[in-house]
Formats: sequence, C-alpha cells, structure tokens
Amino acid sequence: MEKRDLLLVGAPMDAGKRRQGCRMGPDAYRVAGLEKALSDLGYSVADLGDVAPDPVDMAEHDHLFALPECVGWTRALARVARDTAGRGIPIFMGGDHALSMGTVAGMAAHAQDQGRPLFVLWLDAHSDFHTPNSTGSGNLHGTPVAYFTGQPGFEAFPPLAAPVPTDRVGMIGLRSVDPHERAALEKDKAMLADMRSIDEHGIKAPLMAFLDKVRATDGMLHVSLDVDFLEPAIAPAVGTTVPGGATEREAHLAMELLHESGLVCSLDLVELNPFLDERGRTAKLMVDLAASLMGRRIFDRPTRSF
Repeated sequence: MEKRDLLLVGAPMDAGKRRQGCRMGPDAYRVAGLEKALSDLGYSVADLGDVAPDPVDMAEHDHLFALPECVGWTRALARVARDTAGRGIPIFMGGDHALSMGTVAGMAAHAQDQGRPLFVLWLDAHSDFHTPNSTGSGNLHGTPVAYFTGQPGFEAFPPLAAPVPTDRVGMIGLRSVDPHERAALEKDKAMLADMRSIDEHGIKAPLMAFLDKVRATDGMLHVSLDVDFLEPAIAPAVGTTVPGGATEREAHLAMELLHESGLVCSLDLVELNPFLDERGRTAKLMVDLAASLMGRRIFDRPTRSF
C-alpha cells in the first residue's frame, strides 16, 4: 500500500443503540497508542480530533432510538469523510456502527468524484441490513448497510449522493443474521462469508475473491471493522458479543492481505465499548489490527502484557 497520510477522525457516536459506552471509543484508541503505532510504520499521522453531530430539528421517534441524533451524525460524518478523503486515508475511530451510514456515504461520494466505484468490506458478526421499517429493536446500528446501499425506509436521512450497489459489498465473519436480511442480501448478490464457510475454506479465499472484484473495476475499498467480528474471548469490549468469531491470527491475516492489495482508501473501527474491556486488551488488539492493515509485519508485532 502506498504510504499516504493517515487522518484519525474521532466519531464518539453512541446513538445507534441503547446500551451506552461507545462514545469512549475514540479516546480508548488514543490511549492504546494508535497514532504512535501507525507513525512507527513511517506514515505521517494527524489526529483531527472528534466530530460532533449536526443539529437536527426533528422530533424523537416512538420506535427508533435517538433518530434525530443519528441523522445529525450521518450528515456530519458524510461531510467529513468526503472532505478528508482527498487528503489521505481517513481512519474513523468509533463509536457505534451506525457511524458507517455517514462514513460510507461520504467515501462513496468521494469515489464518485474520482470517477471510481466504492466497494465496502464489512467485517462483522451481523449484516446490519435492517431498515427503519424492519428493525425490531429500533437500534439504528443495525441499519447502516441498508442505508448506504439505497434501501427504502430512510426518508429521514440525507439523500445519498452515490449509493453503493449491494453487489459491491462483501461481508466476512457473519454469524448472527436474520433470515429476511440474508434473503435480501443473497438476492442482490452481496458477497457473504459466514463463519461456517471460514471454518471450511479459511478466511483467505473469500477475501481474495472480493479483492479481485475491486481490482477488476479499478475500485476503491472502504473497510468497516466491528469489534464483534472477533471471538469474544479475545475482544470482550463490545455490547453485541456473538461466540465463534474470527481468531486473532485470522484477523491479522485478513489485515495483512488487505495491506498487500493496496486497495484500501478508508477504515472504520467500530463498536469498541471501553466500559466492557479488560485492562484495555480489546483496544490494543484493534490498534494492532489497524497497524497490520497499514503494513506492520508479523515479526514486528510488539509483545503485549495485560
């Protein structure tokens, strides 16, 4: 991967679900040494501070949790993503996964400005393909993929400058998907790799197939990494733990392959809830994974003590 400038953007969004704590995520990444880990790899790294949601004049919704605040975050993050993408590789330190409504929308608009398609790699236990009309919980962190792919039901949210077609979305690590979400995603030809397929074929095969699709169209790649992609035993600091996730070695291999592809233009680090962590181990692991994505080799990984 070309050594472009890295831009750290804090997104202390805690509006996508009722269980609070993700607002502390950006500072946890800072304390865990994300900036130093990346600058040690030879990058110029700038921490741009934290984004704040735009003010929104909208009534609260009876079912959807914190709808006005989520709309405000989406507007602000889409604008910041589009503005920063031309200056380097933005790394959005979250924050819950609803922040990707804004980050992906902004990156897709930037890619369209460059005349290139945006692809999205979704590393997550969940497909997050609910709409405001289908979500049973009312938690909007389960809806970002439906939003940025242009599904109906998001009239309260900003219109998309450049929707991402569902066949440009790749999901790896799935193990908690509602049946109607899966049917809709398969119908629209999203690339879906659940943990059963990873158990059988490894993580490399689906990832390389997806990267080949991106490369074939001269696409740009946004990576959205949710803490619950990982096995909870190694990454406990998330409110949506699902047993059977990616191992530390599988996750590092994925990051190393992404680095070697040279296709990544932006990164989300989401759903870290430091309130649920054990002596910072999850934050440190996410920092290590980001460093692998940016080129840290396996022999260069630091020894961690907890």
